[in-house]
Amino acid sequence: MVSYLNKAVKNNIKIMATGNINVSVENIFPLIKKFLYSDHEIFLRELISNATDATLKLKHLTSIGEAAVEYGNPIIEVSIDKEGKKLHIKDQGLGMTADEVQKYINEVAFSGAEEFLNQYKDSAKDTGIIGHFGLGFYSAFMVAEKVEIITKSFKDEPAAHWICDGSPKYTLEAADKTDRGTEIILHIAEDSTEFLEDHKISELLVKYNKFMPIPIKFGTKEETLPLPEDAEEGAEPEKITVDNIINNPTPAWTKQPTELETEDYKGFYRELYPMQFEEPLFHIHLNVDYPFNLTGILYFPKLTNDLNIQKDKIQLYQNQVFVTDNVEGIVPEFLTMLRGVIDSPDIPLNVSRSYLQADGNVKKISSYITRKVADKLKSLFNENREDFESKWNDIKIVIEYGMLSEDKFYEKADKFALYPTIDGKFYTFDELVEKVKPTQTDKDDNTVILYASNKEAQHSYIVDAQAKGYEVLLLDSPIVAHLIQKLEGDKEKVKFTRVDADHVDNLIQKDEEKISKLSEEEQETLKTTLTEIIPADKYTVQLESRDSDAAPIIITEPEFMRRMKEMQQTGGGMFGMGNMPEMYNVVVNTNAELIGDILKAESKEDKERLTNQALDLAKLSKGLLKGEELTNFVKRSYGMIK
Repeated sequence: MVSYLNKAVKNNIKIMATGNINVSVENIFPLIKKFLYSDHEIFLRELISNATDATLKLKHLTSIGEAAVEYGNPIIEVSIDKEGKKLHIKDQGLGMTADEVQKYINEVAFSGAEEFLNQYKDSAKDTGIIGHFGLGFYSAFMVAEKVEIITKSFKDEPAAHWICDGSPKYTLEAADKTDRGTEIILHIAEDSTEFLEDHKISELLVKYNKFMPIPIKFGTKEETLPLPEDAEEGAEPEKITVDNIINNPTPAWTKQPTELETEDYKGFYRELYPMQFEEPLFHIHLNVDYPFNLTGILYFPKLTNDLNIQKDKIQLYQNQVFVTDNVEGIVPEFLTMLRGVIDSPDIPLNVSRSYLQADGNVKKISSYITRKVADKLKSLFNENREDFESKWNDIKIVIEYGMLSEDKFYEKADKFALYPTIDGKFYTFDELVEKVKPTQTDKDDNTVILYASNKEAQHSYIVDAQAKGYEVLLLDSPIVAHLIQKLEGDKEKVKFTRVDADHVDNLIQKDEEKISKLSEEEQETLKTTLTEIIPADKYTVQLESRDSDAAPIIITEPEFMRRMKEMQQTGGGMFGMGNMPEMYNVVVNTNAELIGDILKAESKEDKERLTNQALDLAKLSKGLLKGEELTNFVKRSYGMIK
């Protein structure tokens, strides 16, 4: 054959053939069993999803008059036969005839759910039917060495019994089952006996099927009845045995917001996170049916400044079937720190329903969620600003992150994002600029917004700024450097400066000239003396003329360099800045009495002692005096007061 093709190519002969590609069941069946699903535990989710579909189909057919049977109150029952090494999944749905078993079970990848939705596309679109690919049933062979199906259709036809040991061979015969529905019996393989343990099955049912739309029974439990009002003193309450229904078929997100009260939302939050003892701050109910279907409830919990530990708390469902708690891609990244549920039949998943696939709907859903969250925050701000302000520190990290990462959110957030001051006042950006513009405008007509990132560590700088009548913000989130960089780029004639970036007289440059007591020659001598004492690898000496009662020496960190380093450390900023050594300015007040004493000191030792003492005091104020330097400072200080 190869030589024929080579010859044909050589002689420029056109080759054309048509036909059908043959798929070998012997080869594909092991692939389905072993590699289709990334986790073997998924089999239970798939089989219960099939049972749910069978029940929902029957519900629809009875509602439109195509099934002349009583729908009743069907359940799905899961049970373990540990001695027989069997797991049973039994439903009361529409069941199958022998012909339907041939069609839906023996034809790999033929989806009965898909066929049903196509057949009843006008009336069945909102039935909640789950299946699409026709492969879920075969996940049973990942844990079972043999699988049986015993099924009785709602139609007046005999029951059928299908048996397969995981090979392409099967048997199909009549069964004596008389009640409607299907029972799947898994003969659990030796390497999967963990699925014969009650606690394991219970764990999986809660994980994947906690909110399935049909009640799921797993064993029984005891309930204590309340005592009647006329019960005698000391009477024992009666205990009864009831079905152990492990799921809530009508969770809050499946209802309309008008049907729910605040306590209902809080109760659902506790249902989702039983080990979370703090109440959520507020919720956002998602409910849209065009151009895609999406429901859900998102909660704002109390958040820390840690950007990582909060993630993976939103649960993604498809028709009430749990898919994943990694929702990056459908939920904007800045909202992955929230909690709650999103459910949509329009989210495109891979065959095993384990991760999202690229699709236009995903982007639309993500944009919708962003807009919905922004609108909710704006309404909360407008309706009760005082309450919104009280929650700001608990939600600011999400809002600031969103302003950085989503332009549409940034536009909306500009109206409700808050900028708190050291004194606990809150301003929107426009309010802030209006407040500080009269006193904090520099010689170039820039409005300079001063801020601190640590109220305690920068206390002395804050006090100096407030003494000048300046307003100082408290911006302490880990992404504040990125945020102010964006604001400076977006807003006209606005600059942000941290209070310890320079001496207070230089934070907002005015057309004012300070006169130094020292001559130019004395200043040159002073600078030479100080640079010989102060380490040049970490500090740059600057001489400035300030009030004589101002601190002799302060240490500042240049705004640009510090901000770029902070941005690099949290992602972004200029390349390599995050690895640069710490550099500070030593700002020397030439009009301070102590500086004059340093200049006049006769011995080198006295110059060093006074300089080091003043420098260490400045380091102490900046939080830089540690270790051996702190020990030496304390020892020197005691020596000076003897």
